[in-house]
Amino acid sequence: MRLSMIRTFATTAFVFSFTTTSLATFAHADTAGSRARMAAFRTQTSVLDGRAASQYAASVKLMPPSVITPTKWATPKYAGRYSGPYLAMAKSAARKHGIPEDLFARLVQRESGWNAGAKSHKGALGLAQLMPGTARLLGVDPNDPAENLEGGARYLAEQYAEFRDWKLALAAYNAGPQAVKKHNGVPPYKETRAYVKAILGN
Repeated sequence: MRLSMIRTFATTAFVFSFTTTSLATFAHADTAGSRARMAAFRTQTSVLDGRAASQYAASVKLMPPSVITPTKWATPKYAGRYSGPYLAMAKSAARKHGIPEDLFARLVQRESGWNAGAKSHKGALGLAQLMPGTARLLGVDPNDPAENLEGGARYLAEQYAEFRDWKLALAAYNAGPQAVKKHNGVPPYKETRAYVKAILGN
């Protein structure tokens, strides 16, 4: 009886010891496997993050440059007395070329006072006071009110595209783009400074 009990105890102890050892080994192996899987996951995530960052950077380079759209607060409202047909034509030309309508209306008011037959002592013609040479380059007839306004709006839009600033664009319209580049800003001409201030109001 005692011998049988001893054998049973020994067998039970052996089984318990074997089971404990197996569990410990399994737990160790499982922990090692988990660590390996975690390391692999981190590596894959890092690679994906790197690819995503590279793709984002590449997509940003391919994006077109942002367009600076003038807001309605960019210039004071046109408050001139003239409200005839040329005003509607001027606003239409301004919209076509992405210019604030009030800005262009104030420019025409300053340039010619809405006199389609105006001619300056320098030879500038019409509502937007285009020089004959500039009108030829723009392909418009300066003596035709609609074409004159079309040319003036397009020329102002070109100056804004060059300088990205309405103050400088107006200065270039008045004194020429080379003068703005030469002085790296609004030229120190009394006429030009008064011109810009009259249109922008500051």
